[in-house]
Amino acid sequence: MCNKSNRGVIYQGPGQVEVQNIAYPELALGDRKCDHGVILQVITTNICGSDQHMVRGRTTAPAGMVLGHEITGLVIETGRDVEFIKEGDIVSVPFNIACGRCRNCKEGLTGICLNVNPARPGAAYGYVDMGGWVGGQAEYVMVPYADFNLLKFPDGDHAMEKIQDLTLLSDILPTGFHGCVTAGVTAGSTVYIAGAGPVGLAAAASAHLLGAACVIVGDMIEERLEQARSFGCETIDLKADGDMGDKFEAILGEREVDCFVDCVGFEAHACGCGHKTEAPATVLNSAMEHTRAGGQIGIPGLYVTEDPGAEDENARQGSLSMRFGLGWAKSHSFHTGQCPVMKYHRSLMQAILFDKLQIAKAVNVEVISLDDAPKGYEAFDGGAAKKFVIDPHGMTRS
Repeated sequence: MCNKSNRGVIYQGPGQVEVQNIAYPELALGDRKCDHGVILQVITTNICGSDQHMVRGRTTAPAGMVLGHEITGLVIETGRDVEFIKEGDIVSVPFNIACGRCRNCKEGLTGICLNVNPARPGAAYGYVDMGGWVGGQAEYVMVPYADFNLLKFPDGDHAMEKIQDLTLLSDILPTGFHGCVTAGVTAGSTVYIAGAGPVGLAAAASAHLLGAACVIVGDMIEERLEQARSFGCETIDLKADGDMGDKFEAILGEREVDCFVDCVGFEAHACGCGHKTEAPATVLNSAMEHTRAGGQIGIPGLYVTEDPGAEDENARQGSLSMRFGLGWAKSHSFHTGQCPVMKYHRSLMQAILFDKLQIAKAVNVEVISLDDAPKGYEAFDGGAAKKFVIDPHGMTRS
């Protein structure tokens, strides 16, 4: 019996999270040993917009879940079969849990691994319907298939100097980058990013990294738009009335963009009316209307199969009213689903380590303690223009 202590952030029900004592992780999967896993002392673990969907009660998440899928940690114990990851390594944990053995993993589709979730393809730590894996907003966490999943930072001291940037490799930076790649962003592109939350800001920074000529970010919260402007983005205030085509033309001289990235997802609100009227398909319909013919639409924003908090019955079943014929007529390409983090995280790590990308500054990282996690959730839900990074052991330095 392990007598080591551990604490984590627990979802208690809509609008409620608490820090509680939880079990110390073991190298086990149910009743069998997990010899391919490691135990991490968590260095940083971030609050994600996807976590916020659950905490708002907009998913079927059960009370009692340990939250958190954005994890960076120090390896403190390795299973018998782990060959290449060693105790003392500092590693980034992709939020996708992948076995490395199935057809999808071998094709690089690690976001939809076939072996880690009995309910459906794909798994993640601390997330509803994603395999029941214990989340990483905790002091310690177990990570399976360690040799395949983990990204080891080449120099621990350098990693700690860049930790506020590197912590974003577990999810939002690759996710934003993936949204831009699947939207076809390249040198000279004009790009619209819907949503200036952390993923939207990461997408905007990624669009700059990919060479976009003009990056436009739209949101309803002025502080988030100000954050986007801080690193060279044009912005559109979606609370303001007026035609989106007119707004694009005022910036670009054209009424459409080359590339559209939806970083909002299913909790979208209709433009021009503040935060009052939900319209879950509004971003997707806007994408089809305002992306050029032959353009691409990346959709890293989350859409769910069930939304118990939706305002109409169809949306509760994940059924949205889309003008899909317009997208067909304009020969649009759509790309949805979880980002396969491992496709991008090594190259993005290099961009950070060699000072090509200051992503922590772009998304306005604020480091908080584990005990302050509930306050972080509350502030994030209120629209704070910040990315809250939890430091359970006080290991980070500015």
